[in-house]
Parts: sequence; structure tokens; C-alpha cells
Amino acid sequence: MTCVICKHGEAGPSKATVTLQRGECTVIFKDVPADVCDNCGEYYLTQAVTDELFTRAEAAVKKGAEVEILRYVA
Repeated sequence: MTCVICKHGEAGPSKATVTLQRGECTVIFKDVPADVCDNCGEYYLTQAVTDELFTRAEAAVKKGAEVEILRYVA
């Protein structure tokens, strides 16, 4: 897939670090499966992975975390 951001690179299977923030809570996910552009590094997540990240981030918000760093495990 051609990257929609830089229009030059090709996105292929890899891993990404995804940071989500809401208010005072920041959640960082490492090793998230994604298609990553080989030129600019932009990443693209599937809907299933996105849903899982949002669910886990919401749990961090509810427990009052200020910063949480998690390794993505499917």
C-alpha cells in the first residue's frame, strides 16, 4: 500500500509504538502490529487492533493512571 501521508513509501507489516492521551492520562503501547511506511514511518492499524488499544486505554483512564506503558500482546 502506498503511504497516504508521504505518497512515496510503501507500508508493510511491522510493529509501531502508539501513544494515546486523554486529559491527564497518557498510555503508550509498544510492539503494536501495524503496516508501517518504509519512507516516513507513518503507521496504519487494523480496526481490530484499534478497538483493542482503545479498550485497554479506557481501562487505564478508569483506574486513574497518569502514565502507563504497555507491551501489546494479542
